[in-house]
Amino acid sequence: MDTKWKNRSKWVIWIMLLTFGLSGIISILENGHWYFKKDYFHTEEFNSEFEGFINYINTSEINYLSKDELKNNIKVSKEEIEEHRMRYGSLSEQIADIKSQYEYQIDEAKAAKNDDVVKLYEEKRDAKVKDIMENFKSDEHIKAKIVKEKEKEVESLVKERQSYISDYDPNLLGFNYYLVDMNSKEVYTNLSSAEGPEDLKDKTNLFTREYSSSSENGNLGINEIDIFSNYSYNEYFTETSKTLQGIITLPEQGSWLQKQVDDFEKRQTVFYIISICSIVILFIVFLWGRRLHPLQMISSSDKVKIYRRVPIDIRLGFLLVSLFFAIMAIVMNAQNYDNLVFSFMYSDGLFEFLITVLVVSITLIQTTWIYSDVRNRQLYRDAFISKSAQWFYRLVSDAFYNRSVGIQIMLLLIVIFLSGFGAAVVFFHPMAFVVYFILFLFFTVPVLIYLFKRIGYFNRIIQHTNELAAGQMEQDLPHKGKSALAMLAGNLNVLKHGVKTSKRAEAKSERLKTELITNVSHDLRTPLTSIITYTELLKSQEITKEDQNAYLEIIDRKSKRLKVLIDDLFEVSKMASGNLELIKDKVDIVQLLQQAMAEYNETIKESSLSFRLATPNVPVLAHVDGQKMWRVFDNLIGNALKYSMENTRVYVSVTEENRKVIVSFKNVSKYELGGNFEELFERFKRGDTSRHTDGSGLGLAIAKSIVDLHEGTMDIDVDGDLFKATIELEAVI
Repeated sequence: MDTKWKNRSKWVIWIMLLTFGLSGIISILENGHWYFKKDYFHTEEFNSEFEGFINYINTSEINYLSKDELKNNIKVSKEEIEEHRMRYGSLSEQIADIKSQYEYQIDEAKAAKNDDVVKLYEEKRDAKVKDIMENFKSDEHIKAKIVKEKEKEVESLVKERQSYISDYDPNLLGFNYYLVDMNSKEVYTNLSSAEGPEDLKDKTNLFTREYSSSSENGNLGINEIDIFSNYSYNEYFTETSKTLQGIITLPEQGSWLQKQVDDFEKRQTVFYIISICSIVILFIVFLWGRRLHPLQMISSSDKVKIYRRVPIDIRLGFLLVSLFFAIMAIVMNAQNYDNLVFSFMYSDGLFEFLITVLVVSITLIQTTWIYSDVRNRQLYRDAFISKSAQWFYRLVSDAFYNRSVGIQIMLLLIVIFLSGFGAAVVFFHPMAFVVYFILFLFFTVPVLIYLFKRIGYFNRIIQHTNELAAGQMEQDLPHKGKSALAMLAGNLNVLKHGVKTSKRAEAKSERLKTELITNVSHDLRTPLTSIITYTELLKSQEITKEDQNAYLEIIDRKSKRLKVLIDDLFEVSKMASGNLELIKDKVDIVQLLQQAMAEYNETIKESSLSFRLATPNVPVLAHVDGQKMWRVFDNLIGNALKYSMENTRVYVSVTEENRKVIVSFKNVSKYELGGNFEELFERFKRGDTSRHTDGSGLGLAIAKSIVDLHEGTMDIDVDGDLFKATIELEAVI
């Protein structure tokens, strides 16, 4: 604990020394230009006072002219005459302007039947017109008017000069001067007639300066325009040239500057001492810091964990604020050095120094803690401003996701806001009520009606969704136009119809599932029952050899039937799961169909059906798996043989249209197909509803699955007892 306290004490002392040194450096930078002078008489302050005195004697004596002399120096140029003449336009323009000025007044007087007033205005008008006409006739007329204006200007200038002389600081009159015009040998001095420049040098003076100046009008480097800012003072001087030389002194005895000189010397001494001490202390701080490692002491503090919980941008903001106040505190502390008020015995100076130490400490601690995190980009992503910007961006994006809705809402809010603002204006300015009422009637009222209609429509949509959630799906929402609410209502109607369709499909699926289970059970149980029955009969010892052979033949036939059912069911399951692999190649569909029909030649001859095959004379190529597509044709031909009415024709055709290969099978069914012929594609679904035929009910389902895997289509069309199956595949060109 003692070691930790000692380290903290050393750190505090190090910060205090650092603050003192920095304040001293700032004092050097801020006040060096003032104290790095030979003496007080080389400072800007004294030069300003000296120039003020030169300005004074220049105005009050050297360049002094009386009012009459200044007036005698008045000159009027041709340019001034022309400018005065054309100041308000041409002659016709000025006359027209004067007449228009008096026209209204004369008309009013005439309306009041006041002839005296009419006559007075007309006389004034005519006098001005006459004066303007005289301006354009005579230069002397204008010159006289300009001279009067300048004489008034001279009088004002003289008053201002007199005010300047009387208000001049009497302390500055303590200067003694002796100046001679080298051209005219005229002397300007405040000494007695018996004294000369040598007498000034012999006296004990606090300040002595040889002076030499040469400029037009005797100007000693001071521009009278700076003193008499409203007038052109040089305009009224005679153009003479003066070259002045002499001496200006300030007596030491009773000098009003002695205090300033003494104060400057003391402050200069203290400035040098503090400056040297500051540089030495900063050097000590640097060397001691290399051993003390104050920054490591700051970074190892436990408080840094709490500080890092604050977002990086807020920390940076606090650091900038702290840095600003630290700089301000150091500058103010440096001013204390200059004003000689810095002292540990002086309460205000000590308090300001300790405040500066505290602010510098806080700034240094924050800088050390935040330094290691500045390069961590993840912290900037988690920054308060970054998250706020993201939140605001999402807020605006969501508001304008549908631009039309966002813009409409913004316009509505603007209209309502302006209406409220207009009401406030009417409250303070009732005369604006008429304009506000018209705008309110034709803008605000329609907007409010539109807003209420949209809100009502939105409430109807909410009510409709509640009814949908409760299972009530009778009535559609009205939707017109392309507004967001209309689109929402239309989408809800679509969703409602989709739910209805889904429910019907679900009911149909449940029904088909039940029928599937029933049909599978029936189709599998029938051969299995026969196998079990005839197996039991074979176990009997009383059967003859002929019966035994007959039973074995039945068992064999039923076993094969059972195997076909199981294989078909397994194949349909593979196709439904997408695990069936196709080996595609260019295949002649005509040849493939002929091969499939060749397999049934014997069966076709034994049947009462007549097959009619219509194919083109050229190959019709498609990119298919020949074995799987042969299975499709085999199933369709087998279905035709099983389910076609006796003594009818079966039509099979192959055509190529619009880059499509079309294969068609048409036959007359011997069973009534009913209305739901699309269900023939379902598994274990047969046209023979009594299920007396040997079909598995999977033929069409397998065929459609194979065609779908080839990205083709297979459709069934039933017209009465006419059954038609059509297959479309992409042709190979």
